[in-house]
Amino acid sequence: MIPNFQGKTAVLTGAGSGFGLECARIGARLGMNLVLADVQQDALDKAVAEMEAAGARVLGMRVDVSQAAQVEALGAATLQRFGAPHLVFNNAGVGAGGLIWENTARDWEWVLGVNLMGVAHGVRVFTPMMLEAAKQNPAWQGHIVNTASMAGLLNAPNMGVYNVSKHAVVSLSETLYQDLALVTDQVSASVLCPFFVPTGISQSERNRPSDAAPAQLTRSQMIGQAMTDKAVTSGKVTAAQVAQMVFDAVAEGRFYIYSHPKAIGSVQTRMEDVMLARNPTDPFAHKPELGIELRKALRTPA
Repeated sequence: MIPNFQGKTAVLTGAGSGFGLECARIGARLGMNLVLADVQQDALDKAVAEMEAAGARVLGMRVDVSQAAQVEALGAATLQRFGAPHLVFNNAGVGAGGLIWENTARDWEWVLGVNLMGVAHGVRVFTPMMLEAAKQNPAWQGHIVNTASMAGLLNAPNMGVYNVSKHAVVSLSETLYQDLALVTDQVSASVLCPFFVPTGISQSERNRPSDAAPAQLTRSQMIGQAMTDKAVTSGKVTAAQVAQMVFDAVAEGRFYIYSHPKAIGSVQTRMEDVMLARNPTDPFAHKPELGIELRKALRTPA
């Protein structure tokens, strides 16, 4: 919980677009020091220039969060420039789809490297320095927010690698919350589980390392990309609105952050499936036309 953000320091990964950029804008308006990290240099430079123009003190670093040494360097630079951060937003993420047996080893390495290990590295690097700051000052407060997804609570078909990565982030975040509660009352955590929100994640291939790029996308991956693009671009909740939800949750000390609370009904159905040992419910039961469209697309000969 951080009731007052003025003069506090925030570390934001994936800060060049989407939730990271919008949180940086809010942080700048609230008078925070900002540490902005992104793997896309041009987007990062633009974000840094915008926040500096808004009057914020900014440290910008190009960081591939899947690489432990780069996140460690980000931590060291943050500590040297601003001291221990009060807010850490482990937000960088990439999307990937397709039938789960069609994903290559490099697909798995790339998505889990960014979505899961990026969060793990952020937690590993920044939590100890936050706990040390809390130990030195009984009034010091810090908060860690990890970006998961509704795909971390549900298992939509044709996007298995992404689902796996986000379920792991939810598990990591819940454990982090419980572990922190064992040792301190001054540092806590939240998990962000957005649904379809226009952020740029559906164009994640732009930042995919060349050695991880497939020769060509499979048919199921192209179908999944098209359906995701359609869902994301038609989303009515904006990245800016979700960013405000993040700051509200941090100020109030709330753990779960949902962009689309109505989607929780599907999570309840999944939990009932688990509790009753019932076969998984059709994920398209509420919108049968989507299931019909996807099955038809996948079963029609190429």
